[in-house]
Amino acid sequence: MTMKRLTAFLAATLISTGAVLATSAAAQAADCRSGYFCVWTDANFDGMKIEHSGDDHWWEGDMFKHDSAWANHGVSGPGVKDHVKVYEGRKLLGRVTLCLAPGQEVGYNAGANDQGGSHTWTSGC
Repeated sequence: MTMKRLTAFLAATLISTGAVLATSAAAQAADCRSGYFCVWTDANFDGMKIEHSGDDHWWEGDMFKHDSAWANHGVSGPGVKDHVKVYEGRKLLGRVTLCLAPGQEVGYNAGANDQGGSHTWTSGC
């Protein structure tokens, strides 16, 4: 193989590898509506999902202590509570397991996994 063909082959390989990586990253994006905070029972935005446009101080049994992925698709604006704090206990009690800024998606966090019990929208972390 000539040097010119080898260079062309390597360039084509890198481009196709980049396309595969870009496709994989896009496939991991969270399916969560604009204006909502979403929680999944399984890592990487899989399993059962709940969506909230407001606070929830009492996660139901299917989600209570079964959270493994989170996405904040809240809408920002002046004076808008656009961050989400997740608490380990119901009624916003206990430690904050996660705090997500607007647009933040967390496919897995070992320290917060299966720890959530309630959440609230807030002005910041």
